[in-house]
Amino acid sequence: MAVLVTGGAGYIGSVTVEQLLAAGEEVIVLDDLSAGHRAAAPASADFILGSVLDASLLRDLFSERAIDTVMHFAAFSLVGESCADPAKYFENNVTGSQILLRHAAEAGVGHFILSSTASVYGHPDSVPITEEAPARPLNPYGLSKLMTEQMLSWYDRAYGMRHVSLRYFNAAGATKALGEDHEPETHLIPSVLDAAAGLREFVQVYGSDYPTPDGTCIRDYIHVQDLATAHMLAMHYLGKGGPSEIINLGNSVGVSVLEVIEAVREVTGRPVRVELGERRPGDADRLVASSEKAKGVLGWQPSKTDVEIIVRDAWVWRQAHPHGYDL
Repeated sequence: MAVLVTGGAGYIGSVTVEQLLAAGEEVIVLDDLSAGHRAAAPASADFILGSVLDASLLRDLFSERAIDTVMHFAAFSLVGESCADPAKYFENNVTGSQILLRHAAEAGVGHFILSSTASVYGHPDSVPITEEAPARPLNPYGLSKLMTEQMLSWYDRAYGMRHVSLRYFNAAGATKALGEDHEPETHLIPSVLDAAAGLREFVQVYGSDYPTPDGTCIRDYIHVQDLATAHMLAMHYLGKGGPSEIINLGNSVGVSVLEVIEAVREVTGRPVRVELGERRPGDADRLVASSEKAKGVLGWQPSKTDVEIIVRDAWVWRQAHPHGYDL
């Protein structure tokens, strides 16, 4: 039986594929390369160029291949863009997920693992955030993920497709072979590393008047390898008969934007110029996870929790791939 990884040529998906292959799993990668990179999909995985919106492709794929688990990473994920163009996000993230779920259910797929987001929480009432916190997304991206979670709940009730929805906080870091390469790059750590490398003049900080100690947003940064490991554990959990769950993934440590920039300066030994700008729509001031459920249910324990270790791994990859995958 195989694992279908949608978005497996993207940042988190590719690292998860790397771990699946290392564990001896048969892996099928489905990616339209709208955000991913063909070079990021390990060569030993079966790669299919295509979209989750392509019902005919999915129908043929599930009928021709024996798939027992779907790991679904294929989604647009830019908060600001989702506010400016919500239709794009609802079509790809919601409609695409619905088409994928329908064909997976028709093929008898029993296990589904969703790449979800802490954006579903909006402005939390308390920190660290537990899975019992109310879901109040501030942007169409977070809402699209919440809607997919709600669909999964009904697919479990109606068709017995059990799932684990993994609500990520901020993915960062790299493996030796695989790293973060987006166009445009909006994630903080690679953007600051680009400034340290001289590839951009400065780092734009969006908002310096948040109710936090230094006025900038606080986030929980989690190493991409630890995220991938959580997907592996979720697959084993479902394989052992575990019921459907929603689980946060984070380090339970909050780091501000300015603290990340300082960590980059320390790791690289290079200056980074900062320009302060206005807040972006849809940004919460503080998102920090409680990871107790992940530890208790999945037995997950993040191994790279220090932000300087996360930055260092990303910097090593960036130095080896100064132009990302376009060498």
